[in-house]
Amino acid sequence: MLVLNATYEPLSVVSQPRAVHLILADKAEVIETDDALIRSASLSFPAPLVIRLRYYVRIPYNLPMPLSRRAIFLRDNYTCQYCGAQPGKDQLTIDHILPRSRGGRTEWENVVTACGACNRRKGSRTPEEAHMKLARPVSRPRFWAMALMMGPGNDVWRKYLYSENGDGSGSNHESHS
Repeated sequence: MLVLNATYEPLSVVSQPRAVHLILADKAEVIETDDALIRSASLSFPAPLVIRLRYYVRIPYNLPMPLSRRAIFLRDNYTCQYCGAQPGKDQLTIDHILPRSRGGRTEWENVVTACGACNRRKGSRTPEEAHMKLARPVSRPRFWAMALMMGPGNDVWRKYLYSENGDGSGSNHESHS
């Protein structure tokens, strides 16, 4: 579930039990729901997809996105950044732009998704040395961009994760279900 701050800014992603706890403790309100129902012995209500805290929480704006194999594949849309192939995640590898053997570090700005053939072709060289070009510049993804890709409520979350000017402030909250 996507958790919004009292100001409708994206704050975090939590599990359904945690979201239900926040709602039942009157610490959050439901903004968007699913078709599924959550039932207990004494009550029943639609499963939340987006909740909003009733109080404001100060958040740092440079939240680090954890680096993982899945997150790199998501950032690169499960696409080889050299040839554009999408062979399936079991055929994809992680390539270090500046190879580790030459001092390259495993960090967002130095790793990309590559198919096995391109990774072998590049070897321990830089893309320039191997005469290979990256499909797009490499950067550290913003947390909210990754949450959008990873989250189960992608379409519902979209209007809260990106404002009209693309700054992630979540200012698009004009319609609620």
